[in-house]
Amino acid sequence: MKIIDVPQTGKKGITVAMPSRYGQVVRQLAIPSNPRSEDQMAVRARLSKFAKSWRTLTPNQRESWITAAGKLNTVPVLGQSGTLTGIQHFVRCNCNLAAMGANSVVEPSMPVTFPPLIPTALEITNASGVIKVSLVCDDDPTEYTPVWAAAPCSNGKSITTGYRLLGTCPKPVLGKSDITSLVVGKFGTLTPGTKLFVKANQMIDGFTDLPHLWSAIIPAG
Repeated sequence: MKIIDVPQTGKKGITVAMPSRYGQVVRQLAIPSNPRSEDQMAVRARLSKFAKSWRTLTPNQRESWITAAGKLNTVPVLGQSGTLTGIQHFVRCNCNLAAMGANSVVEPSMPVTFPPLIPTALEITNASGVIKVSLVCDDDPTEYTPVWAAAPCSNGKSITTGYRLLGTCPKPVLGKSDITSLVVGKFGTLTPGTKLFVKANQMIDGFTDLPHLWSAIIPAG
C-alpha cells in the first residue's frame, strides 16, 4: 500500500516499509520462499565457509582487514551508509573470489580502479529456429567478468528480478562472446517472443564494479 510518510525502510512488527518506484510503500511482512536451490545452497555454503575462516586468521591479519574495511562504505540506504566491518570485508572479497573459482586470500588488497567493461551490448539471433545469445565484445574480457541473467519473461517488462550467475564471459570470436549454452544451461529452452535480461560486471582482487544491464526480445525464426 502506498502511503504519504517520511522516507523509511525496514521491518516493524508485521509490517515492512520501503521506498519504491511509486513512492513510500508499507506492506505486510511475508516469509520469503526457501526453495533450497543448488545456486542458493552454494551461496550459503560460501558465506558459511568464510565466516568460519575469519576465526582462523591471526590477530594481525584480522586487524589488517578491519583497517582496510574502515575505508570502505556500505551501499547507501536513504542517503545513509557506514563503513564495513573487518569480517564483512573479508567474507565479501572471498565470496566474490570463490564464485569465480579463484583462490581465497587472507590479506586484504588495495581498492582497484576498474577499466571499461569489455562487453558493450546484447545480441540475440534466431536463424531457422537456432537461437544464439551473444555479448558484443571489441576485445577479450578481463580475467573475471561475471555474466548474470534472469529467467526469460514477458516482452512487455522493462525491469525484472532474480538474476543468477551464469559464469564468466567466454572468449569472444569475431567480436562476439557466445553465452547461449550458459543461458540454456541455467534456464532451459529459449522461447521466441520472450525477453531476456543480461548483465555483466568485473571482479578484481575480490572487488566488484557496478554491472551493465542489457535486454533483448528473442526473435522469431
